[in-house]
Amino acid sequence: MRIGVPKEIKDHEYRVGLVPSSVTELTAQGHEVMIENGAGVGAGLSDDAYAAAGAKMVDGPDAIFDDAELIVKVKEPLPQERKRLKPGQVLFTYLHLAPDPVQTRDLIASGATCIAYETVTSPSGALPLLTPMSEVAGRLAPQVGAHYLEKAQGGRGILLGGVPGVPPAEVIVLGGGVSGTHAATIALGMGATVTVVDRSAEVLRRIAVQFGSQVRTLFSTRDALRQVVARADLLIGAVLVPGAAAPKLVTRKMVASMKGGSVLVDIAIDQGGCSETSRPTTHSEPTYVVDGVVHYCVTNMPGAVARTSTFALNNVTLPFVLALANKGWRDALRQDDFLRQGLNIHAGKVTCRPVAEAQGLPYTPAEIALA
Repeated sequence: MRIGVPKEIKDHEYRVGLVPSSVTELTAQGHEVMIENGAGVGAGLSDDAYAAAGAKMVDGPDAIFDDAELIVKVKEPLPQERKRLKPGQVLFTYLHLAPDPVQTRDLIASGATCIAYETVTSPSGALPLLTPMSEVAGRLAPQVGAHYLEKAQGGRGILLGGVPGVPPAEVIVLGGGVSGTHAATIALGMGATVTVVDRSAEVLRRIAVQFGSQVRTLFSTRDALRQVVARADLLIGAVLVPGAAAPKLVTRKMVASMKGGSVLVDIAIDQGGCSETSRPTTHSEPTYVVDGVVHYCVTNMPGAVARTSTFALNNVTLPFVLALANKGWRDALRQDDFLRQGLNIHAGKVTCRPVAEAQGLPYTPAEIALA
């Protein structure tokens, strides 16, 4: 199979779809891999390293979008990339379609087969291709929040961990999943007072077992959210409904009740964000202020630590790329129920129920679309 990896063009996105060791695995099994020159430089991966692994290096994205049967990316295709996709081509990347009807329409019109990392499942029901980036984003959130709590950045002028005689910042984490757990880990390590809020009693028990009395837990109700959001110096939104738009748990009124200079880091922004005041931002312009609250809503947070993120992502995506290449995408999807959950768009049809429901579009089960 001809596999192509274009250079990411999203703002300050330095990750890359395949690392040289992944290219070696693919070429050793008879596949042709095309890499756009400079695609891995931001992650510290040179063109020479790719060439040594057996990749064919190409100038610009044209050859990749024209000739590749399987395109492996990291972030969703931007409008100029979506125009290049065509019927029979397979796109394997993060898509986050539920809150993005424009992208959905473009992918439907392309006729391509679009498989989303974030909806591929595992036998346990977990999201194995989303997990490593959730871990990275969760661990980044307290670090980012601590920076924007600095007065020079528009924050309250609070040190996250405090000092002897001065209390630490209060960090509230909404959601005790992968991102929330990692956010709590780092915030606790930085010395903050941490509370994790979730609507699952089972999740709260797990958090309590993992952290003991160091982290407080709170069952999520509207009244509980109202009270705890008002206390926060740093509010981290880490809520996920697989494949669907994130629920707007934090109302505009709640944001208005927060302390001036407090910070909201919305990890859920890829799926639309969990606050009514959240809107996507970029690494170039990462923050804005609403009612005195600094909002950080960068849609590709892990791109800030591109080398770590790229290798972590390749560790989990490579087996699926190999399956798609070795078996052919159609047989790979038919034979693997869990990979098939990643199929979001195929030949003009929406094959992911949460995306169809979020946008009021007709839904076609993947099994029928592939028949």
